[in-house]
Amino acid sequence: MPAVYDIEQGILLLELDPPFDQRDVQLARRRLAKVWHPDLAPPGKQFEHERHLKAINLAADQLEQLAEGSRGGKISRNAVKVNAAAARAARAEEGRRNYEREQAAREAAADRQAHDPFGDRTPDHSVVHRFARCLSYPELGVGTVSGIYFTGDEDNVQQWARVKFHVGVRTVPAGSLQFVDFSKPDPGADRVQRFLTAAQHAMADGDYTLAAKRLIYARDAEPTNPSVLRLMTLAFWQGGDLPAAGRSVRDWARVETDRPTPHRFAARIYEDMGAIDLAAEAALRAAQRGPTDGDAWERVGRLRLRLGDREGAIEALETARRLLPTLDGLLDLALAFHLAGDIGAEVTACEQATVIAPDSGAVWSRYAHALARTDRVSDCIAACDRALSLGADAEVAELGDRMRAQLPKALRAA
Repeated sequence: MPAVYDIEQGILLLELDPPFDQRDVQLARRRLAKVWHPDLAPPGKQFEHERHLKAINLAADQLEQLAEGSRGGKISRNAVKVNAAAARAARAEEGRRNYEREQAAREAAADRQAHDPFGDRTPDHSVVHRFARCLSYPELGVGTVSGIYFTGDEDNVQQWARVKFHVGVRTVPAGSLQFVDFSKPDPGADRVQRFLTAAQHAMADGDYTLAAKRLIYARDAEPTNPSVLRLMTLAFWQGGDLPAAGRSVRDWARVETDRPTPHRFAARIYEDMGAIDLAAEAALRAAQRGPTDGDAWERVGRLRLRLGDREGAIEALETARRLLPTLDGLLDLALAFHLAGDIGAEVTACEQATVIAPDSGAVWSRYAHALARTDRVSDCIAACDRALSLGADAEVAELGDRMRAQLPKALRAA
């Protein structure tokens, strides 16, 4: 730790303006933690995000302690000014010592150059860059570097920069900057990564329309990138632009021809558009590419039911039952058998549904109504009683009374 803690550097790092109290520091910490969390970092920049977030937390802890011990619980503008003067004096003293050490090193280097001119062939040079973009948040665009700062000492030195973007000045770790050379075009992969990261941030904020616009630039840079096409499909779909979502999902399906995921997306998008025939075809392609997925076959059966294709729906739902029987799948299969006129198969499907969900009154009601279309009156009455024991239902009670009226009358034994 330095002899004088620089409050000004801390408030620059937390983007605060004096006066401020503990609550202001806590709010700034939370706001910046949402921005610089390592989970939001682009590939290869997690370490820079983690170090920057640690520096923010350290500065926030120190400022909270100072605010707690200050009069009125606030750090005033005058206190920051006085501390900044003391910190500048301390840095000036440290700079003087560094200058003296540098002069001594130069004298030693000059002496070595005079007596051993070929001892070191490494040239001394520096290149100053002015324009840069932040790889973590490329939507900020290209900014002007207004200052490079260092915090810490010895082995814990961290470098961060103040960059002026079109939205204002931002504090970013220097390792997250990419300096811009306007004489060369950016590689396509770099543009894809920039716009992909920006789109992910927009989707995290719930702005799917903005995310779709950014993903268009990423797709133009690399038209066959499946990650870009997948996110573009999701952004258009969630943003409500169904025709654009349909075009994106078709492009995605052309790239990943052997995966069921794009066809599954396509089925849901077409269903939202009202194109049930196209949705059924896409769902069938998804099921054929994932033949062991029972949910996919159930979806094919439901869509075929909506199209009136009873035989096709029964075939798909029977396949789903063989793979993994579910409650919804069995009830849909029972409906398909009912529409096809196969009462026995309908009763069997409802009976299997009661095995899966024995405590569901709705399932026992379906089973009772299926039995009512047969001559199994006693079983129907038992199913009605079971359904009524799980919950009141006037329709089931009326069905039970009607079934009891059909029981044959018998004289009581003497």
